[in-house]
Amino acid sequence: MILAWSLFVAYLVATSWLGWRGYRRTQGFGSFALGDRAMNPVVVGIILAASVSSASTFIINPGFVYVDGWSAWFHMVIAVGLSFLTMLTVLSFRFRRLGAESSALTMPDWIGKRYESRGFALFFAFLNLLSFAFVVLLVGGISIVMQALLNVPNATALIITLVFVTGYVFVGGTYAHVFTNLLQGSLMILVALAVVGSCIWIAFQQPVGVVDGLRSIDPSLVAAVNSDGALFNDVFSIYVAGFVIGATLVCQPHILTKALYVKDDRSVKIFLVVFALVFFLFQLLGTVGFAAHFIVPPDALIDGATNSFRQDLVMTTYLRTIFPEAVFTFVGIVLLAAAMSTLDGLLVAISTITANDLVLNLIGKRRREQLSNEQQMAFALRASHVVLIVIAVAAFLINLQPPRLLGIFGQTGVYGLAVAATVPLLLGVLFHRLPVAVVWIGSVVALVIHFGLFFQGAVLFPDSSLTFGNPGVTAAIAALITLPGTAIAGIAVRRAGR
Repeated sequence: MILAWSLFVAYLVATSWLGWRGYRRTQGFGSFALGDRAMNPVVVGIILAASVSSASTFIINPGFVYVDGWSAWFHMVIAVGLSFLTMLTVLSFRFRRLGAESSALTMPDWIGKRYESRGFALFFAFLNLLSFAFVVLLVGGISIVMQALLNVPNATALIITLVFVTGYVFVGGTYAHVFTNLLQGSLMILVALAVVGSCIWIAFQQPVGVVDGLRSIDPSLVAAVNSDGALFNDVFSIYVAGFVIGATLVCQPHILTKALYVKDDRSVKIFLVVFALVFFLFQLLGTVGFAAHFIVPPDALIDGATNSFRQDLVMTTYLRTIFPEAVFTFVGIVLLAAAMSTLDGLLVAISTITANDLVLNLIGKRRREQLSNEQQMAFALRASHVVLIVIAVAAFLINLQPPRLLGIFGQTGVYGLAVAATVPLLLGVLFHRLPVAVVWIGSVVALVIHFGLFFQGAVLFPDSSLTFGNPGVTAAIAALITLPGTAIAGIAVRRAGR
């Protein structure tokens, strides 16, 4: 325990120092939101991989693989990974160029300027609040690791997390996010190599091979389609939805805006290559869900407080079993860093979007005209600080009694935001100009389909084999319907108006 606290305090001190460096580089709301738009692309590639690969990748996803086996592994590791990288490559170059030309600071700001509609930007500023569900997931995941590592109660872990991360984002904004994520991402690479290496070592220890070993435990773990799975139990949920939802996830505000951090297309190419290498290393951590079956007894995953099975405990239990205590302690600190690396980026995105695209728009045109651009930016910076505090308090209250499946809770909200944003972002990049009304309707329809099927799909379609309880499935259906439908309708309306 002394070692754990010593390493944790050292991490806090190092991160706080980097946050202070970020504060000294922050000269106003513009640099709070995006830095200087000319960052080192290698650094951007690492921090993007760290931002994308958070509590879900390092802590939550191995639990789904432990339960559903190959079905969950292919969906989360292969399908999501490949489609995410493909979509990021498709969008990043033109998104950066258009964003630089219009001086866009946020994703809603980019959408509003691309479609010349302040109302559309305001719509996505409101919609961005769905990201709060993912904040809850991240904070809850950090608390799980911190409780196991530092032997503190849930409330204490939540307070430490929220005060610390919100604090350095509060003072340093994007620069604090970049500096701290570079440290966190570097540590995550070391740990990912060690953990993936341990999975390979376990695989070589199996006398009958990994596949036959898993089949002897439960044949459904290696089945091409696990028909008994709760979330990944048919061809669509495993092999189709993963590719679709992986592409839409690029359209989260704290991800795609990384393309605005660099100055030219050459820098975009470099950061994409670096990102791809690091990202797929992190994705392979889902393999822990397989390896845990060979060394973690099922009763070790029972929550002592509720006496119920907790799949969210798979990663921490595996690490404690496979590594010596000192190594587990170090790895545990890095798991905290992994979750915090996404949490800080998400907090920067939510606070800047809420301030720049929501608060400034809601104060009224007359009030804005009375303020100079410099005064508006100063007002937005103060508003972003208030938003950070509100988010921290709300996340603390919800995680005092966390949702049973943190992964599903977080995915439901953020998938809704992602699939709605994919419509204007992808069509805005691929087409010169589509009518804003048509694209707006497409975003709304995507939201309605996603949330409607998630909450009522089993009632509306009782004979369907689709797993509507999996937000990846409902978001994929929404994307497959609305993207081609909106493109066709937009082109037809544009031609009719000529």
